[in-house]
Amino acid sequence: MDLTLSDEQQALQEMIAGFASDRFDIDTVVRAFGEPGGFDRGLWAELAALGTFGIAVAEDLGGVGLGVIDAVLVHEALAGGLVPGPLVAATLAAGLVDGVIDGSVVPALLERPAHGPVVVEHLRDADVLLVVDDEGVAQVDAAGLGGTLLAHPTDPITPVTLLEAVPEGERIAGPEVAQAWRRLGSVLASAQLVGLSEATTSVAVEYAKERQQFGKPIGAFQGLKHLLADCFMRTEVARSAVWSAAVNIDEPEAGDIDRAVAAARLMAARAATENGKTGIQVHGGMGFTWEVVAHLYLKRAWVLETQFGNPDDAAELVAAAVAG
Repeated sequence: MDLTLSDEQQALQEMIAGFASDRFDIDTVVRAFGEPGGFDRGLWAELAALGTFGIAVAEDLGGVGLGVIDAVLVHEALAGGLVPGPLVAATLAAGLVDGVIDGSVVPALLERPAHGPVVVEHLRDADVLLVVDDEGVAQVDAAGLGGTLLAHPTDPITPVTLLEAVPEGERIAGPEVAQAWRRLGSVLASAQLVGLSEATTSVAVEYAKERQQFGKPIGAFQGLKHLLADCFMRTEVARSAVWSAAVNIDEPEAGDIDRAVAAARLMAARAATENGKTGIQVHGGMGFTWEVVAHLYLKRAWVLETQFGNPDDAAELVAAAVAG
């Protein structure tokens, strides 16, 4: 399996990262998305115009016609810039729900729970709710759902709504699409976790170069070097696992898809959460403050690691596959 990026793939990732840096300033634009009425549909449409959501959708359906690996590269770059919004939901729904590819329709996504509360991310700003279950995918008009908006979600930039129940909605796809969405959704969330892992490491490294203690940058101290080196290694191992999972989806004959997807989730979630904690530690007491960006990477990682599965379930799947 060749995981070397082509020149075109490198250019794609650089283009998305540049757009995120230019149009989604973290301290102003990104933080504002979490405020009431802060979702910027104009910026969302600009993001869609780059082909972001239709990157792996066939050209005859209005997409770019590239592969899952290319979508993974895009989501890595988006997460590195903390770009907000239902990115995974839009990428899954593109080509199936009219208006998602061009950004005129904003989707929210829910895996129908067997029990417990019904918690939906980004429903506050969505036009349509897509419900995934064993029978397929159903579409529900988001306008009439109501619900209670949580005042303090884990990630302040990811609004969360609590629903009492979910209507059946209109069935728009069958079980095979639901299965494909679960796999692709997990890989895309894992790709974002890799992007967060790399970004939080970069932020920590830059701070360690600038912060002076005992007359020298704190990055000169051996203990801190070890922490940051571990962050780098976790990121690269996780990236390899996620890229491998993407290639497995693009080329099913390459290996066990479910095992690859689970391994990607396991490694990416660990990298993002551990690096997020390290990033806060490197910043010292400032790392816990609202103004410093370090906490946003960790909180986004906590949200993403539970999308389309979780690390514990992924670990059990990998263990069973290896034992088998």
